[in-house]
Amino acid sequence: MAGQEGDAEDRTEAATPRRLEKAREEGQVALSREVVGFGALGGGVLGLMIAMPPAGGAMLHGLRAVLERAHEITPEAAAVELGRLGLLAVLPVAGLAACGAVAATMAQTRGLVSAKGLAPQFSRISPLSALKRIFGPEGAIEFLRTLVKLGLVGAALWWAIGDPAVLVALLHLPAGALLERGGRVALDLALAALGAFAAIAALDWLWVRWRHLQRLRMSRQDLKEETRESEGDPQVKGRLRQLRQQRARGRMMAAVPKAAVVVTNPTHYAVALAYEQGGSGAPRIVAKGADAMAARIRAVATEAGVPIVSNPPLARALYRLDLEAEIAPEHYQAVAEIIAYVWRLGGRGQAG
Repeated sequence: MAGQEGDAEDRTEAATPRRLEKAREEGQVALSREVVGFGALGGGVLGLMIAMPPAGGAMLHGLRAVLERAHEITPEAAAVELGRLGLLAVLPVAGLAACGAVAATMAQTRGLVSAKGLAPQFSRISPLSALKRIFGPEGAIEFLRTLVKLGLVGAALWWAIGDPAVLVALLHLPAGALLERGGRVALDLALAALGAFAAIAALDWLWVRWRHLQRLRMSRQDLKEETRESEGDPQVKGRLRQLRQQRARGRMMAAVPKAAVVVTNPTHYAVALAYEQGGSGAPRIVAKGADAMAARIRAVATEAGVPIVSNPPLARALYRLDLEAEIAPEHYQAVAEIIAYVWRLGGRGQAG
């Protein structure tokens, strides 16, 4: 849209739902890398909590078996066995971390999968653009964000460790107790880091969302163009409305020669009424007009021989009603008197 190419000062209006939807179709969504990292870390911690107790025991038994048979097996076989044991411990953690990252991404994009974001952008690989990003405002903001992340994570880990002597005491524990105690300490550290990353992810998502909306802001010209696209060109709509009005006036004027009587103001208003003697309904308004249109109705009625009766109060009252509407009950008597008067004079609609 033109709003992206114009100056930022011109884009003073918030993005419309249509603009946000078009940006989404183009693959532009608010995506926080910190939220993705938090999802990966959360999945990894969950994997540690689920897989480490059985995997740790299996690794100890496997390592003991390898050491006991060290004189029987080749170094290659020992390496393969140790690698298998390591994969058994790593794969659940890595798998859940990947699932967490995918879930965090899909949650932010609301299930959007777009290949447009994979298209190469040569402006981003330009050395000049890279220098601008590093030393420009974006680089400074990224540096501050990194410092905030390091500070939050460091404070969380320091709080989780508590007394540094705990780590020193771990070195003096026997092997079995070391694994159990070390696992608890590692889990505490992971949970503390997870809490810190949760705060970082929340703040970063708010920042990314704000930046995304700022980039999609629109100018007043953008709003006009969007309105024209969604509702149609005002000039075309005006022309169509004019044609509809012309057709409606044509049908209305064609009904005047068939009217029973035309009630006038006598010059400002003219209302043509249709009624058939013996009909079940009340008289209907088949044509009405003011000033020039009233003059045309009178002219057509005169040419067709339709009686014209001057009754200013009734003409003004009937003019307020809709076309093809039956007259209101409060006008029955006045209209009935006029139609009866016309019939007495031998006007249109008199009984045979």
